[in-house]
Amino acid sequence: MTTINDEIKLPCGAVIKNRLCKAAMTEGLADSANRATDKHATLYGRWADGGAGLLLTGNIQVDHRYLERPANVVIEGTQDTEQMARLEKFAEAGTRNGTHLWAQISHAGRQTPASVAPEPVAPSDIGLDMPGAAFGKPRALGTDEILDIIERFGHAASVAKQAGFTGVEIHGAHGYLISEFLSPDVNIRDDAWGGSLANRARFLLEIVRRVRREVGADFPIGLKLNSADFQRGGFSHDEAIQVAEWLNEEGLDLLEISGGTYEQPKLVGLENLTAKPEEAVALQASTIAREAYFLNYAKDIRAVAKMPMMVVGGFRSRKGMNAALGADACDMIGIGRPLCVQPDALNDLLSGAIDELSAWEKSLEIGLAKISPRLFGLQSSLRLFIALNGWGQQGWWCLQLLAMGAGQEPDLSRGVFRAFLAYQASEKRAAKEYNKHWN
Repeated sequence: MTTINDEIKLPCGAVIKNRLCKAAMTEGLADSANRATDKHATLYGRWADGGAGLLLTGNIQVDHRYLERPANVVIEGTQDTEQMARLEKFAEAGTRNGTHLWAQISHAGRQTPASVAPEPVAPSDIGLDMPGAAFGKPRALGTDEILDIIERFGHAASVAKQAGFTGVEIHGAHGYLISEFLSPDVNIRDDAWGGSLANRARFLLEIVRRVRREVGADFPIGLKLNSADFQRGGFSHDEAIQVAEWLNEEGLDLLEISGGTYEQPKLVGLENLTAKPEEAVALQASTIAREAYFLNYAKDIRAVAKMPMMVVGGFRSRKGMNAALGADACDMIGIGRPLCVQPDALNDLLSGAIDELSAWEKSLEIGLAKISPRLFGLQSSLRLFIALNGWGQQGWWCLQLLAMGAGQEPDLSRGVFRAFLAYQASEKRAAKEYNKHWN
């Protein structure tokens, strides 16, 4: 049976040395001009030495005006000598030890914070409702703008290849722009880019085609796709299966299955963090018993998809990972949060020195659970509870990456509330520097 130690040959011919992937996680390490820094090289060099066969970067944006957070790396326009040198150093560090490093290219769409863009863009002018975070009401993109964004994805992929990244992953999940186009709840356009699933998927398919034309047949292209938005009226599981079937014709090398959006963040496996609990669609109970949140959903997609597949979210034990691979449920295993606190752990997992990744995150989630809505009294304070839990946890993990980028060890002593405050302060500083540079 296939195990985590086995290499995999992708359809384009590239070979990845094992079946473990460091999943994409936002870093927040770019400078005020949204360029890569030495901190990226420090962080990804450590992960490259840590054992993973594949590293996925956090969001590398295709337009500096619309970011997931102010300190994202951006690839757009003409790269001057300094910008290319920074990207090359990033890529060189992340490909040490025979490791693949793929640039995850993205557009944040309506999930651009107001500190970056008071008026973000989206398929339609439907705003995002997320407690504890400020997002402006978006305006609907014009046709010329849609075509420009497709070109931007192709350009970013081409620059990433030139800089030494060994592949790219297109981010089509988690409520960012491509995911927004797929969702009938967000995309209510009545032109060629909205309405039927075929029209809503056109934006994604055109981006994949444009990227392939730019990078050639022998360069890996991955895609991150929601198995569902887990939101009534959103992108459904049945629609995800159909989109996967259409993607068979587009030459993808890896399809990563995840799920959820900011409004329904099932991507972290927490039921109590939904912004709109009355609109949530529950995860299947069997996915909890199986470590991986989205494995059952991936199984359905696996039945129609011809390209290799990766599942991310929840895997922690070598036994569970090997069981999923051995059952042919997926071809690669994505691992995220444990590598924020155990950046070298995959070497031990592969060697058999350990059987399971750290349970530290379990302690963090228990700590979150103790912050009960009852402590806030009124039901109206539930949104504050969600904000503190959700953004506090997000901040805790992000702060570990900031520390490792600075050459420090993860700080496991920081509490959730302190993390919430420190993360918010860090984002405000980054937004101030961003606006000073660009505005």
